[in-house]
Amino acid sequence: MIGKFAAVPGFRVVPALTFFVAILAGAGTARAQQPAAQQPAAQEPTTQQPATQQQPAGQQQPEGQQSGQEPASEESTRRPPKPKEYKNWTFNVGGGANLTTGTTKSLARGGGGVGAAGVARNFNKYFGFRADFQFDNLPLRNTALELAQATGATSHVYSLTVNPIINIPATKEWGGYLTFGPAFYHRSGRLDSSTAIPGSGCDQFFVWWGRCFNSILPLNGDFLSESINQFGYNFGVGLTRTIRPNLEIYAEFRQLHGSRNGITTDLRPITIGVRW
Repeated sequence: MIGKFAAVPGFRVVPALTFFVAILAGAGTARAQQPAAQQPAAQEPTTQQPATQQQPAGQQQPEGQQSGQEPASEESTRRPPKPKEYKNWTFNVGGGANLTTGTTKSLARGGGGVGAAGVARNFNKYFGFRADFQFDNLPLRNTALELAQATGATSHVYSLTVNPIINIPATKEWGGYLTFGPAFYHRSGRLDSSTAIPGSGCDQFFVWWGRCFNSILPLNGDFLSESINQFGYNFGVGLTRTIRPNLEIYAEFRQLHGSRNGITTDLRPITIGVRW
């Protein structure tokens, strides 16, 4: 029968097979292309978050922006101000006793009372200017009273100084200071009584007392009292100890020297007081 089918006029096996294969190939191609044609409709655009901008290589992120943190404000990154280590103004009061030297020592005893008060303007914790007012008692020796032919007397010195002060902070509790400069002194006193004769010659006491004129005592009896102004210098060193915030105790030693017309006043006061 196959031979009969092959011998059918106008029909050949090879062309028929070729036509059949072409139909099958076309159908397969159509099925393969159908999903590709539907692909654009199936995919809808999605909203994407903008990618985090990467820092260029070799460049560090600013402090506060690492690990996604917000940049810190300028106030938060600024360091707190350093606490001030000194006060613009300091005050001191104290008392003590003095030692005498020079001609003053031969006529006045040491151990006279001292009262002092001062104020300082500080420009930093090391340097400032200090003004001091001080009272020093000068009790006369018995030999001086004999020269004055007096039963008793009072004698004292007022001093005023305005000097630079150099503070030396050693530790939080202990410190020291130096002060030096010019000084003004006003020495005064009075004899309780005297049998000295006005117009008579002066001795060593009356020369130092300051009431001897032209080597004789004043005829009007003004030699019973004295008042003399002198200029000179002073030098002081002190030790401080902090006992509570803004309060210190101090111990100070000074040398005072005043002079006028060859008449001198020399003291070495020792003072203990408080500073705040």
